[in-house]
Order: sequence, then C-alpha cells, then structure tokens
Amino acid sequence: MTVPGTGTSTTTRTVTVTGAGTGTGTGTVLVVEDEPSIADVLAIALRYHRFEVMVAGTVREALTLAGRTRPDVALLDIMLPDGDGRALGRELRDRRPELALVFLTARDAPGEIVGALQFGDDYITKPFNIDEVVARITAVLRRTRPADMLPQRPPLRYGDLELDESTYSVHRAGGTVELTPTEYALLRFLVRNGGRIVPKEQLLRHVWQYEHTPPESTVVETYISYLRRKLDALGPPVITTRRGVGYGLA
Repeated sequence: MTVPGTGTSTTTRTVTVTGAGTGTGTGTVLVVEDEPSIADVLAIALRYHRFEVMVAGTVREALTLAGRTRPDVALLDIMLPDGDGRALGRELRDRRPELALVFLTARDAPGEIVGALQFGDDYITKPFNIDEVVARITAVLRRTRPADMLPQRPPLRYGDLELDESTYSVHRAGGTVELTPTEYALLRFLVRNGGRIVPKEQLLRHVWQYEHTPPESTVVETYISYLRRKLDALGPPVITTRRGVGYGLA
C-alpha cells in the first residue's frame, strides 16, 4: 500500500495500540505523526506485524509517552505542529542513546536527508509504501538490538520456497532471492494461499490495498513478471497464470 504525503494537520491525539500476539517480542514503536489518517495506517500495519505501537501527534505528546514507556524505535515526522521532528529525535536520543530513530517526511532534498542521517538510523520520504516502512523498521532493529531479542517466527514454506517473516528474506532451493518489499508482500500472499488461484482483484485489495480496481491497471502483471524472473532463476517456473482470473503457485 502506498500512502500519500499530506499537508500538516492541527489535530493531535495519543493512541496506544497493542500488537497482535505477544507484541513485545517484536518491539515497541513510537509513531509521531500529526496527520491522523497516516498515523492510523502506520499503527494498523505495525500492529499486524506484532509490534506494540504508541501514537503521538505533537512533540509534547511524544515526550510524555517516551517518558512513561521504553520504545525500541521512534518513527518521526519532521514537520510537527509544535516543533521539529529532528530536534525531538535528538532529545529522545539524549534520554535513551540506544533508541533507534527513523524519520518519515515529505522533505526529500539531499541536504535534509544527510542532516537527519547524521544522528538518525533511516529516512523514509512520503509518499511511502507501508511494506517498506515495516521492512525498514525491522531492519533497523536488527542492527540496533541483540540477535536474541529479535522475534523468532516460523518460516512460511511452499515447495522449495521458504519465506522468513522475521527477516523478510526469501530462499529457494538453498539460494537467496532478493525481493523488494512489494514483491515480498505479493509472494507471501500467494504462499499463504497455497496452490489456489488468487483473483487479480483480490491481490490488488490485499497487497496494494486498492478498494476498486484501477482502469487498465497492470501493476499485478508487472510484479508477477518481476517475481518470475527472480524465482525462475533458481528452479522451474513456480507461478501459474489462469488467464482472465488470476495467479497461483504450481
């Protein structure tokens, strides 16, 4: 799902969302975003991936939440109603040097990115893909937390395919398959559906979050071709096509 950048909202609130399952085994994310629609999408996606999520819309709320709890990573919008997300990040890091910082902003000038990365761990620009945000937060935590604190989730398997949902890595027949976050999300959905043919419309809803199929959309066909090229390099064709219906795994 791609989330557009929006203008600054003056609406602020604090929401705590408890992750599904054990939650704390994955980590706690402090989301600081003053646009409610974006904050909600981030919270839902992170909760789905077993994070505990705290949401704040202002610098003041973020400092209050961070003082009451111990988040593992802060996902910070730079433009906030009552301050600058970078200054907030510096204060949070001063309080807890081990806290990971990921900036999320519409500002994409090289100077902005370099400045934020001088003390932050990653920088994501709007519009963003929600799968990429989750993948980057997971990657940052792998770099900043001890290996024994990372969640151990059983891999998804289908034939000679193996998807590790803890590291977002894919292997086939002993080889590693390098996938983008969207390619990974598409393959994961096909694997979870086993040998069933998944209609194109269902793929658009679950992978790209489209409520209505865009006219003449070829995004599914494009990403299926990407997956085929990468997977077929390690073995026989694994993705099947049912013309006029959808796609599945052989």
